Amino acid sequence: MELLSPAGHYEAAVAAVQCGADAVYMGFGDFNARRGAKNFSPEDFHRALDYCHLRGVRVYLTMNTLLSDRELPRALENLRLACRWGVDAVIVQDWGLLALCRRSLPDLPLHGSTQMTIHSRGGVAEAARLGIRCAVLGRELSRDDIACLCQDSDIAIEVFGHGALCMCWSGQCAMSALIGQRSGNRGLCAQPCRLPYRLDGGETGYPLSLKDVALCDCLSDLQEMGVASLKLEGRMKRPEYVAVVTGIYARLLRERRKPTAAERRQLAAAFSRGGFTQGYYQGKIGPEMFGTRGEAREAEDLFAAAKAVYERENLRLIPVSLACEIRAGQEVRLTAADGDGHAVTVTGPAPEAARNRSVTAEEVSARLSKTGGTAFVCESAAAEVEEGLALSASALNGLRREALDGLASLRMAPPDRRELPVPDLPADSCSAKEMRFTVSLSQWTQLTADLLDLSPAVVYLPLERMGDFDRLPSDRERYPDTEFCAALPRICKDSEERDLLRLLETAREKGCTALSVQNIGQVRLGERMGLKARGDFALNIFNSCALDQCREWGLASACLSFELRREQIRDIRKCLPCEAIVYGRLPLMVTEHCLVSNAGRGCGGPRQGSPVPCAGCHTLTDRRGENFPVLPVFGCRSEIQNAKTLYLADRPDFRDLGLAYGRLRFTTEGPETCAAILRQHLGLTAGEAPSDLTRGLFYRGVD
Repeated sequence: MELLSPAGHYEAAVAAVQCGADAVYMGFGDFNARRGAKNFSPEDFHRALDYCHLRGVRVYLTMNTLLSDRELPRALENLRLACRWGVDAVIVQDWGLLALCRRSLPDLPLHGSTQMTIHSRGGVAEAARLGIRCAVLGRELSRDDIACLCQDSDIAIEVFGHGALCMCWSGQCAMSALIGQRSGNRGLCAQPCRLPYRLDGGETGYPLSLKDVALCDCLSDLQEMGVASLKLEGRMKRPEYVAVVTGIYARLLRERRKPTAAERRQLAAAFSRGGFTQGYYQGKIGPEMFGTRGEAREAEDLFAAAKAVYERENLRLIPVSLACEIRAGQEVRLTAADGDGHAVTVTGPAPEAARNRSVTAEEVSARLSKTGGTAFVCESAAAEVEEGLALSASALNGLRREALDGLASLRMAPPDRRELPVPDLPADSCSAKEMRFTVSLSQWTQLTADLLDLSPAVVYLPLERMGDFDRLPSDRERYPDTEFCAALPRICKDSEERDLLRLLETAREKGCTALSVQNIGQVRLGERMGLKARGDFALNIFNSCALDQCREWGLASACLSFELRREQIRDIRKCLPCEAIVYGRLPLMVTEHCLVSNAGRGCGGPRQGSPVPCAGCHTLTDRRGENFPVLPVFGCRSEIQNAKTLYLADRPDFRDLGLAYGRLRFTTEGPETCAAILRQHLGLTAGEAPSDLTRGLFYRGVD
């Protein structure tokens, strides 16, 4: 099992390599999920790449953010550079960048970021179809979930082994973007989950701040189930942290044991939020998983000792064998070989006849063994020396340097890879001159005759509530111009798939003719169930190439990311009918935890055995008094909604962007309000804007 360590800058890469990492992940430029880290310049990245490759350590470039159409060419150019330099793989989130890589850099290995929200067999299988060689799983999966995916996967599986846990499923968090205009999907998360909140007016606490994960006790288990790579989180951390954590995990893997009490104390001293958790891995989800960072007390002695060790750079030396031939009348030959199949032979001037003392094989071997100051350590030095010959120490030293330099060049040499032209996108043939409106509902009481009489193009019904919509068959016959679409949950583990399929059967029986796809694991469900498939906002469609990927999946339409601003929506080449959310409370987080249950309130929905969530709406209040509705969703999870309501009905410029559909997202609204809001958008009534309105990111976008 590969040990994969973080590097936010060059010194951290050195620390990771020297302390035992098998691979390092790092980014340069603005297109990686830790833009707040120091990061690398292109020159420093190349230098770090050579440093790692010389010492037999793989390097993965992180480009795991969403990218706009204007950013894609620059991102692809960065990838071309990294590909030429020999980076071992690139970690991506954006479907558009993935598609460009597959077509333009077909030999560059691709890893699917955890930001892709891969968490099911369907997701892993689809990742494999897209050419992804390694899937980085969601951190919320249990041991049994991971084991199942390892067993059924044709590609490598990577899991997070140590470091910070996000409260929201990766790739699904918009809290930082909507509150502070700093997008987690774009590498600038402001970590609002670490702030205090109150649930339903209760005591102030930290219900969104998870402890760090530490799977140091589970390494043999992970290896046995077939996990290919264990990731340590921490590109924002100082290099001493990287050294301490990498060193401990490397020893545990090498020695096949669990940590000692002293090593546990060192991990906690390096960084801890009131301890560590294995709650997700053990399938034991609850309030004991939460904690906060106390008063910062850096373990300076621990860090100073770690720094002193890795700065010597003598822990990761490459064994080399040297063989020298010194014969009369012939050029001196020196061959240097490592254990990875690389070998270099260099020649020098022929030796002279000895005037006083002849050089001996022992002297030559001793001279060649002096590899100090290089990345090599001499494992053996053999010399064949004819008698009566002389060769200067400087000549031998020069040959040794030349041979080792040549061997280093071989170890750092990039592989031959193809670079193909950027393919043309399909024509923009689906731009709409006139927008139709769709509605998404969260509860059955919102589905009224008043609403349906207004003929919305699509009505999205939450799949987990499908049993409540008992009037649907007759409604379907009465409203032929309205499509009923089963809205799939954003998260559905393999253990919940049977319930999901059963609910989909119910939806089809009740008149649903379509389903909305929320993640990569669901893109084949429409074909499987005989239903039209529409791409939903959780797919994070951020550019024209990503939209083209939706077309390749066979989706009938796609809802664009609500982190896009107006001009970006306008400029996307619409090879599919496009939809955007233009009204409603936007979803900030979807959490594996039930916040109500964690607060000890009793949510009414069992954690196991039923996909149907508990009833009712709860409220999360921040330190400024903003109230965020918390809705229960599939699998007894929680979805936190924005405190303010997106409202654009009084701004006509959202209608001229080529969008086929504008979605009205109804969450906490009553039935009468739902119909009234649709009338406003249809221009049938003037109406009033909500008092808590926001324009979302429609005009300001995100960093």
